[in-house]
Amino acid sequence: MRHSTFFWFFLPTAAAMLLFIAFPILSVVMQSIYAPHSAVLIEVETCTPLVGCTMETTVDQEATAALRASEPLGRFVGLDIFFDRGHLAVSEVAGMWRDTATWSGFVEGLSNLPFYRAMAFTLTFTFVVTPAVIIFGLLIALAVNSLHAWLKGLVIFFSLLPFVVTPLIGALVLFWMIDSRGILGTALQWLVSDPDLSLKASTGLMWISLIVYGIWHAAPFAFVIFYAGLQTLPMDQIEAAEIDGATRLQRIRYVVIPHLMPLVTFVALIQLMDNFRVFEPIVGFNAAAHATSISWFIFNDLGGETRQLSSASASSVLTIIGVSILLLPVLVRTWNDFKGKT
Repeated sequence: MRHSTFFWFFLPTAAAMLLFIAFPILSVVMQSIYAPHSAVLIEVETCTPLVGCTMETTVDQEATAALRASEPLGRFVGLDIFFDRGHLAVSEVAGMWRDTATWSGFVEGLSNLPFYRAMAFTLTFTFVVTPAVIIFGLLIALAVNSLHAWLKGLVIFFSLLPFVVTPLIGALVLFWMIDSRGILGTALQWLVSDPDLSLKASTGLMWISLIVYGIWHAAPFAFVIFYAGLQTLPMDQIEAAEIDGATRLQRIRYVVIPHLMPLVTFVALIQLMDNFRVFEPIVGFNAAAHATSISWFIFNDLGGETRQLSSASASSVLTIIGVSILLLPVLVRTWNDFKGKT
């Protein structure tokens, strides 16, 4: 393809990426290093016949409006928002590291800071759900691929139901089921013989419920990808392995899994990005008292009457950085595999 032809072919895609990806990210980065101007306060002397003269502090509306009009981005604060107590809390962490005698005490101190508490759940959710989704998706795909033809359609339909359901609706359904009056909550109370047990009142049990929901919702996506990949298996290699006496487990280990490794990398990339941005389960389970994520931080800053755009922008930038760090090892491996093949 000639360079001019490729240029005009790629131009619409490049323009869309600039308009909907690059410019919004640049805008978020700019907002994260600027803070809104504070109101301009003035002292006014008020005198009354009986009380006398008193000084009152009021907002100078004209001066405030003029200041915000002259500098619409706000006042430049650099990285102060990233380092404040609501985010990385650099000063607080340094103080705890200096004053805390034990590692467990330092970790407990970090759990009292909102950003690190949210990061703890986000990383736990990501590193538990992602491999579990890959494993369960592969197992379901192998099981469905070995079924009789007339059973496959029905099993595939029911396997895809969690993925078809809207994430927020699926979270609400499971949230109602684990309620003390729901079928799962009642069954758990009966199993442990504790009528007062509530999944919603325990932080640990709530984390487990959110992780189970994450696996339940995302496993069908991995199943579809792996099932499609199984249809392209090199049958000559499978037959050669059977002739050589390889068991089913050995054929899966040495033939099927190496053939599906590019798809495993693809699913891992998608799941790492999605799981690090976990948000819907926390809202659906009403779990903010027990589990918060970085995306929930952004939602919380943007909600209410006073929208904290600078704080939400800083959280967004930290989310982008976190996703990039998580994806870096997978991308490096993909690049090395590509160079090895070429």
